[in-house]
Amino acid sequence: MEKISLDNKAIFVTGAAGFIGSNLVKRLFKDVKGATIVGIDNMNDYYDVRLKEYRLEELQKSVPEGTKWEFIKGDIADRDIIDTIFGKYQPAVVVNLAAQAGVRYSITNPDAYIQSNLIGFYNILEACRHHPVEHLVYASSSSVYGSNKKVPYSTDDKVDNPVSLYAATKKSNELLAHAYSKLYNIPSTGLRFFTVYGPAGRPDMAYFGFTNKLREGKTIEIFNFGNCKRDFTFVDDIVEGVVRIMQGAPSKQQGDDGLPLPPYAVYNIGNSSPENLLTFVDILQQELIRAEVLPADYDFEAHKKLVPMQPGDVPVTFADTSALERDYGFKPSTSLRDGLRAFAEWYHRYYME
Repeated sequence: MEKISLDNKAIFVTGAAGFIGSNLVKRLFKDVKGATIVGIDNMNDYYDVRLKEYRLEELQKSVPEGTKWEFIKGDIADRDIIDTIFGKYQPAVVVNLAAQAGVRYSITNPDAYIQSNLIGFYNILEACRHHPVEHLVYASSSSVYGSNKKVPYSTDDKVDNPVSLYAATKKSNELLAHAYSKLYNIPSTGLRFFTVYGPAGRPDMAYFGFTNKLREGKTIEIFNFGNCKRDFTFVDDIVEGVVRIMQGAPSKQQGDDGLPLPPYAVYNIGNSSPENLLTFVDILQQELIRAEVLPADYDFEAHKKLVPMQPGDVPVTFADTSALERDYGFKPSTSLRDGLRAFAEWYHRYYME
């Protein structure tokens, strides 16, 4: 592994107004000295744009002295914008978090996934080829494991049976990155995120949608009759993992044939302790009551309904994080209670004060 210092470097973060992207930039502001951090986001309306604007405003308020922060409204599927950014800033480290997310949306709006997740990522790879970078880190997803029966999910498992277009695009990202790492010796690391949640998260995620519905007195539907298990990972744990991985790139090595061995790696970042969806929802409503998002006498039982599985969903996600622990000394550990408490308190501040 090649150690990389982030200080005084240009760092390019795509999806910078997104949930993980904005939290990563905030953390880089805190930890990295003298950096030029360039963010891009297309600010699409897949969910409420005001939330993306709020995240950007929060970033603008926290730019430290000595750090340059540049935000560009643009789409990574636009080759000219990407080429211009790489030509102007020559980023040393690139973190590609821009993607069309969501399993269910990929069933109704496949075009968005091809544009962002395939064409956009290809543009990033081409730019890294023509403007050599020290490390390309990119978001993959636990959805690549499909309906694998073996748990916990290991990056050594075969993942050739995606059950959604979203999962297929994320697996494609890993394959494309491997090819570019092999052909052009670009150090790249893919990160399979497991159900990320937290303050100012994505409203299309279950916990956020549940909160909105419960507050409106509507009934929430819990899929697979509550028997889904998810490796819920708090956003700060994800960011900690990303920052550590940014600073350790796969080593460039020659193979026996004299050609480069691909400096390529993939890691899981998850809590490695899957929780039953019913447990998750129960803790969520307790924390919403505690944060006074819901009244103390809220009748939770009257507002939940157990329903069958949806197309594209999987019954369990469970991360084997042993490789992350071995190589980077890190294991996500934020408890569900602490993470949902942080979300509930943020929700009250954002929507109710």
